[in-house]
Amino acid sequence: MAQYQTHTLPRFPLADLPTPIHALDRLSAHLGGPKILIKRDDMTGLALGGNKTRKLEFLVADALNMHADTLLTAGAAQSNHCRQTAAAAAKAGLRCDLLLGGTAPATPAGNLLLDALLGARIHWAGGDRKGETLGEIARELSGEGLRPCVIPYGGSSPLGAAGYVTAMEEAGRQISAEGRRVDAMVFASSSGGTHAGLIVGGLLAGYAGKLVGICVEKGDGAQAGIESGIAAIARGCAELLGAADLMTGPPHVNLDRRFAGEGYGIVGRREREAITLLARLEGVLLDPVYTAKAMGGLIDMISGGEFTKDETVLFWHTGGTPALFASGADLA
Repeated sequence: MAQYQTHTLPRFPLADLPTPIHALDRLSAHLGGPKILIKRDDMTGLALGGNKTRKLEFLVADALNMHADTLLTAGAAQSNHCRQTAAAAAKAGLRCDLLLGGTAPATPAGNLLLDALLGARIHWAGGDRKGETLGEIARELSGEGLRPCVIPYGGSSPLGAAGYVTAMEEAGRQISAEGRRVDAMVFASSSGGTHAGLIVGGLLAGYAGKLVGICVEKGDGAQAGIESGIAAIARGCAELLGAADLMTGPPHVNLDRRFAGEGYGIVGRREREAITLLARLEGVLLDPVYTAKAMGGLIDMISGGEFTKDETVLFWHTGGTPALFASGADLA
């Protein structure tokens, strides 16, 4: 990977790296399936961690190079990305404004509580949660004399995806050092930056296994273009890194829509069972929005015989644990 430009991009240090890879031996035995490993990106360290910290190292560096004084981004009320962006802004000495879906609750909990503690200014967007009016907020902030840098929903841009190119390189070193072979990697996929970065990182590293993104959004018409969006981010990231020559055709996007359940952020049977099983067998906490859906999907795939006993599957834990504390009623 050294011949490409991954390591020459400006980067603002935020994460505790490398994150560990653990074997989930008790879960593997319980399911009677493949050996399951877990990459603990819930342990990246910034304000209780998560996958967005890797992306923000590149995005914050870009904002500082632009002489921005404000980070502006958007997400759902319990957005992990927004919480980590607020923490990154605090660490970089920047103001943070968040455009969140919904309306202000009487008592903030989970990620929303942490947003407030980290000093973010909240703008409520009602039924929108993907930054549909970010441009309007950016203009308002500029009118106040601020210099906002707009970070896209989920930090999912070609530059943000570079965080998961380097993550794939990191995982490859760890797997090689332990003499392991990983046949498949499974992870939650939503805004697409993590998925795209792993695709590009896999190409750069020569990874021959499967990359399986578990879609956490319902597969309705509004989400019909998610694969093309991931592919576009991956192509842009490869071009940014001087690696466009590796993509001789459209990047393959393996997005499994079977396990979205009732939709984004809705906790159902599969999510509750995955959270409970990991907690009681491994002492690992999943989040109700992303990793519970992805792990629930992996468990169902194993139960359905989609992986053999002699295979090894690596699950990327992308974080989000603070959202558990706003989901007590759903998890009871």
